[in-house]
Amino acid sequence: MTYTDASMDVLRRSGDELADAVVAELFERGEVGKFNTLMRYVSTAGAPLPDGLPDVARAYLQATGVPPAWVDWTEMEKARLFFIDNNVHISTALSFASMPACYVVPHVAKLLSATHGLSYPSKRMAETGQFTVHLMQPDAFEAGSRFLPAAQKVRLLHASIRHHLEREGRWDTDALGTPICQEDMIGGQMFFSLLVLDSLHRLGIHMSAEGAEAYFYAWRVVGALLGVDQEAVPGTLEEARQFLDLYMIRHMGPSDEGAHLTRQLIDLYEEVVPGTFFDPVVSALIRHLIGDTCADWLEVPRTRWDSVVKAVPSLLGVLETIEDRSPLGAWALDRLGHLTTVLELSSLTRGRVMHYAIPEQLKKDFGVTGGVPRTHRWAPPASTIAT
Repeated sequence: MTYTDASMDVLRRSGDELADAVVAELFERGEVGKFNTLMRYVSTAGAPLPDGLPDVARAYLQATGVPPAWVDWTEMEKARLFFIDNNVHISTALSFASMPACYVVPHVAKLLSATHGLSYPSKRMAETGQFTVHLMQPDAFEAGSRFLPAAQKVRLLHASIRHHLEREGRWDTDALGTPICQEDMIGGQMFFSLLVLDSLHRLGIHMSAEGAEAYFYAWRVVGALLGVDQEAVPGTLEEARQFLDLYMIRHMGPSDEGAHLTRQLIDLYEEVVPGTFFDPVVSALIRHLIGDTCADWLEVPRTRWDSVVKAVPSLLGVLETIEDRSPLGAWALDRLGHLTTVLELSSLTRGRVMHYAIPEQLKKDFGVTGGVPRTHRWAPPASTIAT
């Protein structure tokens, strides 16, 4: 598949017909509050739907409650093992590369500002983290898992944001496209898949081609569950590179909202880092992973740690050598990765499980302008941008 400005413009005008229709009817019937209340009791796959759930919501949940028939479960298991093997590195990439990359796209930063992104950065980070952790559980698609219900709720959350911004006239669709359009949903899928792999490569993590491709595949499955048009989504890492290059050329740049969101993110993680001596590492790591141009747009401060962070790949290489040569070392590092992820989520959520709900209104002041053998080491697809 080849992407052009013309094909991207079509995606820019497209939303999610199924979810949009459900949300529109819930608002028209005044049943959003009832839906949110009852959906608090629907947190695991296979759980009986509560009595009193609006009919349109019940039909939606039944229609979207199973994974796509085309899912390759062997690839999904490879992705899960890849995540187990690299969960600390993946969490780092999500926090310090994927989220800032979202903020480099001005209209995305603007949209996040409209949905309480400026006021509650920890909630947004926790939702992303918990969603990824749920995805990578061995029973993610089985009865009793939390992943499928979370995906169903996120899809409706996106539809509700489109509903509010367009209905209330607080979004310039002609200039900015449909809010959370297909182009942005695919872009987000690339941020959480290809960009994560790019960041792991930048950190010097040894990834097998099989593991990297499986991780990318898992996010294709996620995209399908979140309403991404499967005829438009990149099917290979090479297609993903071409899409992401074009998407960023079309949209990236500086914005007040992007800089503000980034400052919130840095402050949040500086609170997590013990003491104050290592606080500048947060900014240095963001700058290392997204590059100086984007970091300057986001007003990421330059620090004395900028050059130190460049030594991270060497340190991680030592740790990976220990992991490869010692079963005990591998076990210890896997446990450290698990504990780090759990503690990070706990600090972001204050120990609570996040609940995805349809917002009944948005901010009124909006209006600012592993387990996989380490063979065939993975290298990122070449950039499609002529230099």
